Amino acid sequence: MPIEAAPQSPADNPGDPRHPAEAAARARGLAALDRVVTGCRACPRLVEWREETARTKRRAYQDWEYWARPIPGFGPPDAPLVLVGLAPAAHGANRTGRIFTGDPSGDLLYAALYDLGLANRPESVRHGDGLELHGVRITDPVRCAPPDNKPSTAERDTCRPWITRELQLLRPTVRTVVALGGFAWQALLPVIADAGWQVPRPRPAFGHAARVDLPARDGGPDLRLYGCYHVSPRNTNTGRLTTDMLRSLLREAARSAGLSPR
Repeated sequence: MPIEAAPQSPADNPGDPRHPAEAAARARGLAALDRVVTGCRACPRLVEWREETARTKRRAYQDWEYWARPIPGFGPPDAPLVLVGLAPAAHGANRTGRIFTGDPSGDLLYAALYDLGLANRPESVRHGDGLELHGVRITDPVRCAPPDNKPSTAERDTCRPWITRELQLLRPTVRTVVALGGFAWQALLPVIADAGWQVPRPRPAFGHAARVDLPARDGGPDLRLYGCYHVSPRNTNTGRLTTDMLRSLLREAARSAGLSPR
């Protein structure tokens, strides 16, 4: 299927109905949010990159038809535990259509979730392959693959309404959030505030196994935020993050959310 050229971007016009701030606010449930986010074209650089990557492809994936769209969150709509990464990988989620799927980071993460009884199988191949998560939802603050895996501050902020609305819709059940990496931690703090919890001043610092309890502004359930080193090869190949470290932190976070991991 040919990929059409990007139309004029609504990114600089929050009043445009296509802008994430408008489109996300109209979503009345997570299924609707997941559908509408896949049509977002708000950031011209990211649209161009994700689609150019799909045209040129990597040699190993010449037979694939790349997803080449924004990536929705993945997991049940009543999840008490949410994991937050950075952005899709150009030849990972941008190819497969599922967050953390098709690259070494995802291989490690889904295997760990399976080991803990939080997924029905240890591998994630592509969108629609039958994988299910139990009590866990995974999402990103930036929904399109960025060049060099580095979204700009403006792109992060333009994309923010998607994850803000996601947390608002999860608010009846979510109890614990894990930020996979410093980028996710920093991106999450204003999101958490916008979604209804109090973020202390000065803002808490990221670190592996960092933990912050955030009270709800309306007297509802608190939210517990954990920091975890990102599951990227840069961290895992150097031993900064081991499989045991990841499983241990995810087990603690799952128990904090009221789940019963193995």
